[in-house]
Amino acid sequence: MEASVRSMPEIQAPRRILPSTADNVDIPPPLSSRWCRMFSCFDYSRCALSSEFPVYFYNPEDYDVGMNNLEPFLLSSVKSALNANVHITFNANITCVYIVLVGDISAMLSKGALQTKLHGLPYWRQDGRNHILVNLARKFSNQDIFDGVNTGRALLAQSSFTDIQLRNRFDMVLPPALGAASGDVWQELLPILPVRRKYMLSFVGEYRNLPKIKLNLNLPKSKSTILGKEFNDESIVAVLKRMESSSHDLFYFKYVCENERIFGVSGEWALCGPDTARHDVLKQSTFSLIVMPTNQSIISTTLTQIRLYEALKLGAVPVILGDNLQFPFSELIDWYQAAIIVPKSRITELHFLTRTYTDRDIFKMRRHGRIIYELYLGTTKSIITTLLAVLRTRVGIPATPVQEESSPSIFNKTFVPIKQDSFQLDAESDEMLGPIEPPYASPKFKGNYSELFNLFNLPGDPFWLYPNTPFGPPMSSDAKFLGSGVGFRPIGKGEGGSGKEFNEALGGNVPREQFTIVMLTYEREPVLINALQRLKGLPYLNKVLVVWNSPMQPSVELRWPEIGVPVHVVKTTKNSLNNRFLPYDAIETEAILSIDDDAHLRHDEIIFGFRVWREARDRVVGFPGRYHAWDLKHQGWLYNSNYSCELSMVLTGAAFFHKYYAYLYSYSMPQAIRDMVDEYVNCEDIAMNFLVSHITRKPPIKVTSRWTFRCPGCPQALSIDESHFQERHKCINFFSRVYGYMPLLYTQFRVDSVLFKTRISHDKQKCFRFI
Repeated sequence: MEASVRSMPEIQAPRRILPSTADNVDIPPPLSSRWCRMFSCFDYSRCALSSEFPVYFYNPEDYDVGMNNLEPFLLSSVKSALNANVHITFNANITCVYIVLVGDISAMLSKGALQTKLHGLPYWRQDGRNHILVNLARKFSNQDIFDGVNTGRALLAQSSFTDIQLRNRFDMVLPPALGAASGDVWQELLPILPVRRKYMLSFVGEYRNLPKIKLNLNLPKSKSTILGKEFNDESIVAVLKRMESSSHDLFYFKYVCENERIFGVSGEWALCGPDTARHDVLKQSTFSLIVMPTNQSIISTTLTQIRLYEALKLGAVPVILGDNLQFPFSELIDWYQAAIIVPKSRITELHFLTRTYTDRDIFKMRRHGRIIYELYLGTTKSIITTLLAVLRTRVGIPATPVQEESSPSIFNKTFVPIKQDSFQLDAESDEMLGPIEPPYASPKFKGNYSELFNLFNLPGDPFWLYPNTPFGPPMSSDAKFLGSGVGFRPIGKGEGGSGKEFNEALGGNVPREQFTIVMLTYEREPVLINALQRLKGLPYLNKVLVVWNSPMQPSVELRWPEIGVPVHVVKTTKNSLNNRFLPYDAIETEAILSIDDDAHLRHDEIIFGFRVWREARDRVVGFPGRYHAWDLKHQGWLYNSNYSCELSMVLTGAAFFHKYYAYLYSYSMPQAIRDMVDEYVNCEDIAMNFLVSHITRKPPIKVTSRWTFRCPGCPQALSIDESHFQERHKCINFFSRVYGYMPLLYTQFRVDSVLFKTRISHDKQKCFRFI
């Protein structure tokens, strides 16, 4: 039965299906463009599920939509972002979506002229279907420019909307494009800690219609709500003044701008300048109050989005007073993890509410706000990329498969390395650790269409389709016996058992699989050959990738051992420890065992580590434990390798991790971290531990009791040098600055096998003899 199921084709990365050049499906028009929704105004026939979402950009330099006064930075950064986007195409006939950059402009066209320009676009198809009109705000003066313009079936994307104008799950609210064009933004962000800042809550603004009269500060303390039409911005100020005068908490409230003021829509609090003064207050604020306009039909404005943007950037948790705000990209982003949203009628309860948030709550929200800023708001490129991701996900199209790193062989096509068939092995236990099977690759791309939304509220990079991730929940224990048993190898066929039955099957909660060993080496051939020889006969091993970090070719007389699985020697472009974590296309398993060529592990230790990793796929699971210690004298972090009852790192010289983290390490982790690894030729293992703990908020798992694994007789390791430790101190402190906090978490346990030190009857075997 399983063999017949296995013969069915596996789902792979999507193959492209594109629309025909003559495609022009007739869609019955809605009564009015105001009633446009995806089902009535979007042409799905141009966007096949496997089309890879081709996007065409009307270059403003080629198509005049009145953009002569378009802000130069905005134009160049949007063009750069789109030209670098994987979905962009220059063939408009096969396009799913068309991008039209309509703002930010410094001199407005008349409504009629703008409408004429839009309708004259060559692929407008009389009704603007599948067009996105992007009005991206870079100036405080940016406003809605589409009111009164017949935009047909085009989608609108801008910062300013009323509740009548915004068509739910059709139009999109955009953040302001106030950041750089592209690149990492961690340098412009504040540390997440300390959690509590000088001011508990701050607000700076000016209401142009606020009466200059003495405000009533004696609102009844028992009155928990101010209802409906009786509520106005004068009441807000009254409550804030009472809050300020009746609490030991420190607040910063200003209701009149001391210098410049920037007014928005009618009924909206003005933004006080200059930027530096406003930002200084936010840097000292735990929470930042953002008051929605009095007119409740206004659900997003440029100034409101700027306040939200600045609060996230500077680490002040946004408190939105008014539950009608439409957040940017809210289809994908869970804003409740980063902001407090309360109706205006709860203004009298605001102080009580914010005081209920613990340090842990504030840390979690500030961290998530930082993630949102870094991934989706911080640069023009991130905004454009997210805009396209929202629409792509909305129409059900998976992301483009992530790039894999090529694995060129160190040997040219004509050279045949000498094989070593027989060699003397170190004595290993005769313990049976598992069946020897032919190489079996992990199934890929199982969640192409079922996991479109899963990664958008995690740190990392959600804009790619990964062959696998470590986050999927396992099926129930009975599924493998009730129709979903393909690939599972239950212990004793489900009846369980001790050592004998255990070693005959993988068991666990996921189907059978294998692991790939990635071994970094540099100009010590005897050590490498010995390490490879020790792997002969290792169960569940798929292949060995030797990352040849030396510019010198291997000796032509070097004899490579036959160990029962393929040994692929990868040629690298430069000597870098970051090569250890490249997502090589030759790695066909989810599980990677990263191991140094001088790390001496027994087979039972490796198999036990693999079994443990299968139960904790999202974590680093390995052998040498280390920890980060607080330097009381200098108020910083120290790397410590002493024996300890707590640890926070497992060194990747002997550790399992999921291939998903290789993609993130190589392509998404801030470049500054990889640069430091190259500069010091050190710390790549620390960097991987930082990354995984940042993604999961979990510590690594140490297995077995052994603390070091250097092979006898190997050359002295670099880690013996005192400068090695000094560099690692610097790495830990620098990496924590990049992330804005210390991601590493402590753990106080290690993992041993279930029956370790358990007395059992003589006719039973333990899971492992020595573990």
